[in-house]
Amino acid sequence: MKYNHALFLNPYIESSANSTMMLFPPVGLEYVATSARGLVNKITLMDLRHEPELADPEKLLAFISSRIDILCVSIGWERQFDEICQMLSRVPDHITLVVGGYKATEKVEELFKKCPTIDIIVRGEGEETIKEILKDEPLKDILGISYRENGLIVHNPNRPLPGVDRLGSPDRSLRRNEYSFALNGIKIADISFDSVLSARGCPFNCKFCTFNLNPLGQKRNYSARSVVSVVDEIQSLKAGVVILSDDDFFADPKRAEEICDLIIARKIKKRFMAQARIDIAKYPRLLEKMVKAGFKALLIGIESPHNWILKQLNKGFNQEAIRKYFKVLNKYPIFYNGYFIYGNIGETEKEMLYIGQFAKEIGVDSIACNKLRIEKFSSLRDLADKTPGYHVTERGELYSDTYSHAALKKIGRRIKFSFYTPSRYAKILWKNIFIVRFFTLKEILFFLGVTPRLFISVIARELRRGRLGDSLKRTFISNKK
Repeated sequence: MKYNHALFLNPYIESSANSTMMLFPPVGLEYVATSARGLVNKITLMDLRHEPELADPEKLLAFISSRIDILCVSIGWERQFDEICQMLSRVPDHITLVVGGYKATEKVEELFKKCPTIDIIVRGEGEETIKEILKDEPLKDILGISYRENGLIVHNPNRPLPGVDRLGSPDRSLRRNEYSFALNGIKIADISFDSVLSARGCPFNCKFCTFNLNPLGQKRNYSARSVVSVVDEIQSLKAGVVILSDDDFFADPKRAEEICDLIIARKIKKRFMAQARIDIAKYPRLLEKMVKAGFKALLIGIESPHNWILKQLNKGFNQEAIRKYFKVLNKYPIFYNGYFIYGNIGETEKEMLYIGQFAKEIGVDSIACNKLRIEKFSSLRDLADKTPGYHVTERGELYSDTYSHAALKKIGRRIKFSFYTPSRYAKILWKNIFIVRFFTLKEILFFLGVTPRLFISVIARELRRGRLGDSLKRTFISNKK
C-alpha cells in the first residue's frame, strides 16, 4: 500500500446556534471513504461540524501533519469556500491532497490557483476514482480527475457514472460522533438522525434544477437500488429519524410502495422524511402505506404559484393542479414543507410576495424560499442571457436592473415573515406533536428555538382569538380534561 493513513474530511464548521445544519451526516463523503477500505492501513472520517477541538486551523493542521499521508477533502458548497482554501494552502507538501465534491468539480481551475498544495481534484462522483488513486494507478489513466504535471493542469476525460447498485451502503462505523439534537456538544434529546440514499438521479427535467447534473454537465440518469437492500440498510440503523436523500424518493411509485410494504412487514419503527413531487397525491394507496410505515414529513418542490413561471421552469403542473393535489395531501397526517423559488426571470415583486399567501391557501405547513440560481449547465442560462436587464454572476446568482441582490434579499425576508406568523408557529408545533407525532414537545421546541413558556402563551393567545380553528380547540380542551 502506498498510503498508510487516509483522512476524509468534511471541512465545514457550524455553531450550535445553527444546529439544524448539524443533524445529518455527510453521506456523500462517507460513500467515498467506504470505497477506500482495504486500500490503506487506516481510515479516519472527520466531520468538523462535530469536532470543535479541531475546528481551529492550527490544531487541525497539527493533527494532519503528524498522522496523515493522504488527505481527501469534500468541498460541496459555496459557503466557507475562502476559509477552506486558506486552510488547504497550508497543508504540508509531503501529504497528498485530494479534493472533490460538487463545488470542487465546478471550480477546478480556481482551486488549483488558490491552493498550490492540491495535487488532484476528483470531478463528479468519486467512489471509483478514489480506489484508483489509492492503488497508485498512473494519473494519466484515471478517469475523472484533474492534476498537476510539469507546472500545467491536466484534465482527464470524464468518468462514466456507475449504476447505484454497485455502491452498497456507507460504513457507518467510521463515524466519530452521533448525529442528534445537541446544544454546545451536549445531547439534549434522545433522538438521532441518519440518511439513506436509495437512488441517484431524477427522471424529470425541471429547468432550474441541476441536482441531477454534475458541474461537468453529465446528467445522472435515474438509477435505483433494490428494495431489499434499501430496507436492510434502514433496519440496520440506530437512528430514529431517517431522511431518504434521493432527489425524489417516489420517482417510481411502485418501488416506493414495495419499500413501505417491507418496512411494515418487518415492523421497523422509525420516523422518515423524503423529497417528493406534488403529484404523489395521485397515489392514495401509497400515501396510506407511507403513514403506516412511519413517513412523517415530505419536502415538496412547488416552486411558484404562477402558471407562467411553472411553465418557464418546466414543472409539469399548474396552480390548479397544486390546489387539487394539496386537498388530497392534507387528508393525511404528514408534515408538508414547500420549496419555493423567487426572483424568477420576469417575476414582479407583487408576484414574489404572493408566495406566502398562496402557501397558506393550499395548506403547506412550512416553506423554504430560495432565489433562483443559474448554474453553469442550467437550461435557463440562455433565457437569462437573452432577457434585457438580467445578469448572472460567476457564482450563478441571478439579479436584474430592477431587483438587485439586496432588493431580492429584502423580498425574501418579507415572504418569510408574511408566512411565519405567531399563529403559524403554533400550528407547526401542534401538528408535529399531536397530529403527525413527528417530534416530542421537547424536540420541536429545541428545533425552533422556542421556550416552553412562549409556546404555552402563543397557544393560549391563538386559541382565544380562534386562529387555531374549532377542531384544534376541541382537541386542546379534550386533552386538558
